[in-house]
Amino acid sequence: MEGNFVEALKLMAVGMITVFAVLGLVIAMGNALIRFVNKYVPEDEKPAPKAAASSASAAIAPDVRAAVELAVAKITGNKGKIEKIEKI
Repeated sequence: MEGNFVEALKLMAVGMITVFAVLGLVIAMGNALIRFVNKYVPEDEKPAPKAAASSASAAIAPDVRAAVELAVAKITGNKGKIEKIEKI
């Protein structure tokens, strides 16, 4: 009986160590992939069209804009600031 218990503990320890090692390897490889991509793959920069940005702000009704500003002020305790409103 005692031999089975010791063997079960050894098996559990080996399994836990194996899982820990595999998860550590997954984390290490993920971090290496992130560093590689950030270093060698350039990010696509999309230039913002200036005409569309101004027309999008103009397309929103003033009462809707005021309601959004009031909601943001209420939620953030007058610390939030709206820079741009866009329809999605």
